[in-house]
Amino acid sequence: MKSKRSTPALTSVVNFNFCPKSKLSQVKIQQTAFMLIAVTLFFILIGLFVLGIVYSGIKKTAENLDEKNVMLLVSKLASSPEFSCGGAFNSGEINCIDADKAMVLKDKKEYNGFWGVSAIEIRKIYPVNEGQECSIENYPECDLIKIYSGETGQGNYISNFVSLCRKEKIEETERVYDKCELAKLLVAYGGGE
Repeated sequence: MKSKRSTPALTSVVNFNFCPKSKLSQVKIQQTAFMLIAVTLFFILIGLFVLGIVYSGIKKTAENLDEKNVMLLVSKLASSPEFSCGGAFNSGEINCIDADKAMVLKDKKEYNGFWGVSAIEIRKIYPVNEGQECSIENYPECDLIKIYSGETGQGNYISNFVSLCRKEKIEETERVYDKCELAKLLVAYGGGE
């Protein structure tokens, strides 16, 4: 009988079956926790990837919208009262820029930033006079009228062909006529990223 009492006491003190089950369940809990963390990180990475794709699409759409707005502005700019020939040249031609108005507008700092673009330039295409920038001293024997050049003066340029007209006097007869030359109206938007 004594042996029966000592056996249960001995097995309860040194229960080998209890220890491995405890460690096994701790390992299983750790595995489950690591799997939950791994699955969570996986879904976070997928979410970041999807957000990156959506964000790049939004950025591309914004750039396209900005470019379309500038294209519309280039089309309208030659017809705006600040630039257009109006009734001064024949019957008010379309896409006709008054070179004298453009030269006056070049010196008006009040218009800086008025159109919301980085730069506005008028570049004479034909006839070319050595690529000179226009100033009061060399006008009309110049090629480039910089109406507005922002802080950077850089960006993506959109252009439109225009007639650059001015009144010119024939010296022998003192007669005034309309002289129109081929030019490009250049409008820059963005910062040139």
